[in-house]
Amino acid sequence: MLAHSWQPSTRRKESAFGKFRKVCLDGPIDEKAANRFIVTVCAAEMIHCVRLHTLPAAVPKWASVLVPAERNERRTPEIVEAHPSGKSSRKSTTMKILLYSPDNGVTRNFMPHLWMFLLQSLTPPGHEVVLIDGNAQPIDEAGIARYVRENNIGLVGIGAMTRMIAKAYRMADAVRAAGVPVVMGGPHVTEMPDEALGRKGGKRHADAVALGEADETWPKIVADAARGQLKETYAPVDEFGQERKPSLQEYPAIPWNSLDLNQFNVVPKLVGPMLKHFRDGWGTFRIIPVESGRGCPYGCEFCTVTGFFGDSIRFRTNKSVVDELLLLKARAKSEGGQIAVFFIDDNFAINPKRTKSLLRDIIAANAQVHWVAQISANLLRDEELVELIAAAGGKWIFIGMESIDPTNLADVNKGFNKPGEYAAVLQRLADRNVFAITSFMFGMDNDTVGVAERTLQQIRTWPAGLPIFGLITPLPSTPLYARLEAAGRLTRPKHWEEFIPFAMAHTPLKMSIAEAHAEVKYGWAQAYSPEAIAQAVHSFSHKPLAYRINIFVSRLCFRGIYFPQMGPLAWLKVFYENGQTIRDIVRECFSDWFSGMTKLPTRSETAGTTVD
Repeated sequence: MLAHSWQPSTRRKESAFGKFRKVCLDGPIDEKAANRFIVTVCAAEMIHCVRLHTLPAAVPKWASVLVPAERNERRTPEIVEAHPSGKSSRKSTTMKILLYSPDNGVTRNFMPHLWMFLLQSLTPPGHEVVLIDGNAQPIDEAGIARYVRENNIGLVGIGAMTRMIAKAYRMADAVRAAGVPVVMGGPHVTEMPDEALGRKGGKRHADAVALGEADETWPKIVADAARGQLKETYAPVDEFGQERKPSLQEYPAIPWNSLDLNQFNVVPKLVGPMLKHFRDGWGTFRIIPVESGRGCPYGCEFCTVTGFFGDSIRFRTNKSVVDELLLLKARAKSEGGQIAVFFIDDNFAINPKRTKSLLRDIIAANAQVHWVAQISANLLRDEELVELIAAAGGKWIFIGMESIDPTNLADVNKGFNKPGEYAAVLQRLADRNVFAITSFMFGMDNDTVGVAERTLQQIRTWPAGLPIFGLITPLPSTPLYARLEAAGRLTRPKHWEEFIPFAMAHTPLKMSIAEAHAEVKYGWAQAYSPEAIAQAVHSFSHKPLAYRINIFVSRLCFRGIYFPQMGPLAWLKVFYENGQTIRDIVRECFSDWFSGMTKLPTRSETAGTTVD
């Protein structure tokens, strides 16, 4: 269950729906009263229509930020635990445990990490567990040190992926300086435990580390911590010392109906009560991580997933997944709000037969919620699978296309991707009103100057979606890292010590580092220009207005992955630049509204329901 703690999640999606709405509702763009009114009306419709295509985003306070370079570093559950070490003076057998997930100080996630909820569910009775997600509740070193002292925390667990490990180490240092033991886990620590424990001359950041999937080791860690006998290393091994992968058949029930999820609500508090009664209810809106399985057999060179979870796929029971969706759906309804699910499986359809079975059970139980999942392009050739995805509530599919060059794909052991099939796959989804987040990496060995424009030429022929561009990044312990290190091509061997988004850590073969950076910038600038956004919106002219509003909102938010949109002024500028598209959408909103108002029922139509 905690297994996901190790997955490097390159997806740093930062969506700004909450703040975006606040800006729309509270302020003008730049053309005084007329445009102020336009933006307000448009915002209301945007809020209603987001449910059509809910985006899995991890967003900073004002924008959606995704860092595709680390897409392979799963942002879902991480094995993170904390327990009092020998330093602890606590005599009690009960503890107050803090589980903390850091931001990286640059971008923010707004989907919580599953590992915290899993660990909380797996904690033995008698202990109190509190959660802090640094993306939802920003906190610095002084703040966390003060928090653990004032709240009598006896143990802190910190989980981190490579992109946020520098911040994680700083926070762990502050907690340990306050006299509270720290256990660290997650993808990065699992691959580099000596770094966290300071075994090679560096600073020690953790009292203990949890390696691998912590489903079975977490209760042991808590028990040892309560006795003041915390060990340095906890690993999931059998009686012969061999690594053991936990079965997901007996999956812990996460009490979503009773958990405090206020920190993950993206609807501003000021407008929540009002929006609770808007259309189907928008008093709250949360994106919740759910897993249905773990593992991936593909072994792409740049990816950490196979190394962490193995190539043997393990699944939860269909009933377990369906019950969880029903619980989430019921909670959203009871709150007068909305909920969307991000299936964090590394490849949701890796076993098509099983996935179809799950989707059929979701449909049969009326457990559909709007959801996003990651699926390889090659698996989406299956017409029946795509039909079931749409019927079961699927709205967006994240596809790691990586490149339109077959040579690049073969170089990184992802030759199962066939660029010639991309267009057909995307059209197959779009025909069923399911759309794609397509991820590309530049700086690959066969890339040359102009790769961004060549990629964009292909993208422009596909159904409109959300393209994202990053740089191929060598994550520790991946085959890619080892190959580049052996070739002497690493320019920042420990790039994680200073997180810099969209920055190469090695020298490309056929272009310079500066040229690779320029290609990424060009891709983002062209794909998310006002003209490109207007064209994407226009491509939905044959569909109901809701689709145009959704692609517009989505494009504006995803633009923030690369271009800073971290404050109201930045958003107002974006609104101004896209003013014509906003005005077109609002005019159509009014047209539809007035049209509906004039279509009053006739006397004969109401006669049957008249009560004398």
